[in-house]
Amino acid sequence: MAGKPKKEKQEGITVKKLENFSEWYTQIITKTEFVDYTMVSGGLAFRPDGYYAWEAVQRATDALFKDTGIINVYFPMLIPEKLLNKEKEHVEGFNPEVAWVTHTGDSKLDERLAVRPTSETIMYDSYSKWVRSWRDLPMRFNQWNSVIRWEFKHPTPLLRSREFLWNEGHTVFATREDAEAERDVILRIYELITRDYLAIAGVTGKKTDKEKFAGAEASYSIEHLLPDGLVVQGPAFHFDGQRFAKAFDITFIDKDEERKYVYQNTFAISTRNLGVMIATHGDDKGLVIPPRIARIQIVIIPIYNNENRNSVMAEAEKIRAKLNSKFRVFLDDNDAYSPGWKFNEWELKGVPLRIEIGEKELKSGEVVAVRRDTGDKTRIKLDRLEAGMGELLNEIHNNLYASAKKHLEANTHHAATFDELKRILKERGGIVQAHWCGNVQCEDKVKELTGAKISNMPFDKQGHGSDGKCVYCGNASKYVANFAKSY
Repeated sequence: MAGKPKKEKQEGITVKKLENFSEWYTQIITKTEFVDYTMVSGGLAFRPDGYYAWEAVQRATDALFKDTGIINVYFPMLIPEKLLNKEKEHVEGFNPEVAWVTHTGDSKLDERLAVRPTSETIMYDSYSKWVRSWRDLPMRFNQWNSVIRWEFKHPTPLLRSREFLWNEGHTVFATREDAEAERDVILRIYELITRDYLAIAGVTGKKTDKEKFAGAEASYSIEHLLPDGLVVQGPAFHFDGQRFAKAFDITFIDKDEERKYVYQNTFAISTRNLGVMIATHGDDKGLVIPPRIARIQIVIIPIYNNENRNSVMAEAEKIRAKLNSKFRVFLDDNDAYSPGWKFNEWELKGVPLRIEIGEKELKSGEVVAVRRDTGDKTRIKLDRLEAGMGELLNEIHNNLYASAKKHLEANTHHAATFDELKRILKERGGIVQAHWCGNVQCEDKVKELTGAKISNMPFDKQGHGSDGKCVYCGNASKYVANFAKSY
């Protein structure tokens, strides 16, 4: 290849995913230039590929929200301490992780300001002024922002960052029935996003009272299982009932001319799901980014020498122009590196498809398309290039999701006794489904003795709880619960 250096240095991932997942994950998030560390502990810089992936999730989620009538707003990131203290259970749940602003310059503030850990308190102070009549309801607002939570000592990038990006949905209804009906609408949106964009599988269910959101009456989540056998909570929905309404005096005059408290919900999806995506799909070569959230979906690698460079490059540029209207395409025309070096570089970055074109392809009127997920090569005629690329990108997404679902199913086990539960968690890890009586003492003892908590109680297993006995105490069961160790 013309102009290539005599020696090319390239350092990829130096550990294997299944042998040292923690080190592999640490390497993959930075060596692939997806995100990077900063001087702020637990605070990340999102590089172009990482931020594009989040924007893709954000755009898709936002469009689905708007289709259901949710409207975007924005509130301050600083919250007066008196507002944060209004709802006792809520503030106790967040107090250890709140970061405080205490000074401006050399002057001490009269009142501390919390850096937003979540926005209920600042938003609901305004809601108490905005809601007056049943005609004002429902009020379904959402905001996209960042929050800071500082309670933990050892942050894990994306999966457990001190600052992360998310949506905050905060909706208000006149009746309990209307508020509770929103649950399935929002969870369905989150299920679509995780499946159709991130290509990750999850278990949707109800959190226990011990694990629910601080201040909520009930919490629901999508839980994801990572390759190291630990679960991490993904998107969540919380039915807050009237707890915040009573704390912030959010009332309305109903049709019967009586003053009533509203019912409220909150819900969110965050950049944590990008960490789940990386952990789920990445391999020993680097990232594997699902096509619908990839900043570059197709990279074109021309293969030439001094004699045929112009003709190969001319055809490569035609291919780029032809595909660019439908796909996100990059033509790597850098003469400084060999095709082999480029292959490795773009595999490291996780670009879904690679097109190779050289003298042989010029003569045959086709290109070689290489899938990042499987490494399979396909020769595609130029006259069906657009259709062929679209088919391959869809196949890649479907294969990634199928693999993620297979991993979840293969690592979801069942236990009838506590000894069996302990043995599975110790030898195999993953999720263990077992009957639970609903008693928090049993929940606590299982966690104490195994390190596993109840991640959630899966919707698709409820109704079977009364058919068995609690895995710990042996009393009649009320629920089927997922026990797992978590981040």
